[in-house]
Amino acid sequence: MTLETEAVLDRRRLRRSLSLWRGAAVLAAALALLAVGLASTGGDGALRFGEAKQIARVNIEGVITENRDQLRLLKRLGEAKHVEGVILYINSPGGTTTGGEALFEAIRTLSAKKPVVSQFGTIATSAAYICGLASDHIVARGNTITGSVGVIFQWAEVSELLGKLGVKMNEIKSGPLKANPSPFQPLDEAGRQNTERMVAESMAWFRGLVATRRKIETASVPGLEQGRVFSGREALQLKLIDQIGGEDEVRRWLEDTRGVAKNLRIVDWKPKRENDWGVLGMMTNALASLLGLEPLAARLFTDDARLRTLLLDGMVSVWQPAEK
Repeated sequence: MTLETEAVLDRRRLRRSLSLWRGAAVLAAALALLAVGLASTGGDGALRFGEAKQIARVNIEGVITENRDQLRLLKRLGEAKHVEGVILYINSPGGTTTGGEALFEAIRTLSAKKPVVSQFGTIATSAAYICGLASDHIVARGNTITGSVGVIFQWAEVSELLGKLGVKMNEIKSGPLKANPSPFQPLDEAGRQNTERMVAESMAWFRGLVATRRKIETASVPGLEQGRVFSGREALQLKLIDQIGGEDEVRRWLEDTRGVAKNLRIVDWKPKRENDWGVLGMMTNALASLLGLEPLAARLFTDDARLRTLLLDGMVSVWQPAEK
């Protein structure tokens, strides 16, 4: 064997050795990132190393709809043995009545397993106030906008516009109440009565929640049954909330009233979406967290919750300030 041949073989062996070590280094880095992700992204309900006792915080913000990811998160919280208590940070004008109903039931189920306290932000009205009613204790800022107990059913009526455009809508339907009210025809008396009956029935349900959960006569609260909003200070006087304050008061209530251990870490829990990227997503999010960036998988591969504001349908419990 010539010296030149031996040199070529040595170079090949060296390249194989380098490739092996590079692969091992990449694998070690991946495992390290995975470990960091498992240990530090404690808000997705997944199995983590070294689970420590904690207080979980869930944000209920923006327009409320029946969000299955959020409902699953509340269920996981009830099953998480390392979670001592739950804070609901609520900052929302409301949303669909069914969305508020679904969250109310999920929060009441969670409350049967561990203490739940609501912390109201800038606004917590309508369906958002329903979420607060489901908790064991409500804390709000003095200037929080809350209340707006009520239900609304809205639709646009464009029959005159269509007439001016020379467009006529024809329809054949099985009965006079089918698709009534409709945006394509003026509201008739039968449609009005049926819609008013449905709204009144839902309002009675909402009013019953307030009376039962807050232990008050709703008729005795000025403007409550008419959909009035209140400041946090007014709400406290009228027993619509329990306390003025913020996170410190929320923590103190959990510790002093419900026996939660003092000085536990508060960990933000977020819904785990169906399109998360599994191990790859965890590694990407862990790397982004280490770099101080927003989790990349969440930004690139999950839906934007703000788009849900375009999808409201049916009866809604949402505060809409009047223009006048």
